[in-house]
Amino acid sequence: MLKIVSPQLLNELSQKAVNSMRKRLNHNFHDDLADPINRMLNAFEPGTYIQPHKHENPDKREVFIVLRGSLVVVFFDNSGTPTDFVLLDRDKGNYAVEIPVGAWHSLFALESGSVVYEVKDGPYLPMNDKNFASWAPKEGDSGCEEYLKNLTNQYYNR
Repeated sequence: MLKIVSPQLLNELSQKAVNSMRKRLNHNFHDDLADPINRMLNAFEPGTYIQPHKHENPDKREVFIVLRGSLVVVFFDNSGTPTDFVLLDRDKGNYAVEIPVGAWHSLFALESGSVVYEVKDGPYLPMNDKNFASWAPKEGDSGCEEYLKNLTNQYYNR
């Protein structure tokens, strides 16, 4: 089946993300979670928190291609210190980033309506898809907002 990324689809997904508790939402293009290549749109709103994680055992690569808006991908060392901040913003010239296997990372949106096309090795199995960092708060914990604020400040003050 033909799958098209249209402005209407981006708008619908972004509106759903705005109204979601997590302030993000994905739209899968793969029909089965066992697909060897997972492809999806991911809409992010400012304030969404993604616990730093890596994809290892099983090893998976992950690619983010910005379609709209602006996001920052943060890379960390093993102790949780940010080592790099990559701005994804079509207007500023960074269109995509490929995250290597085993790299600690997270991302956050700088503007409302930010959407990426994401490609990740499959299959998707929730119990082993991500190895979450023990040095960062879990999604939903009380420290998430402060942690995200600190990361955002480090990005702007680097």
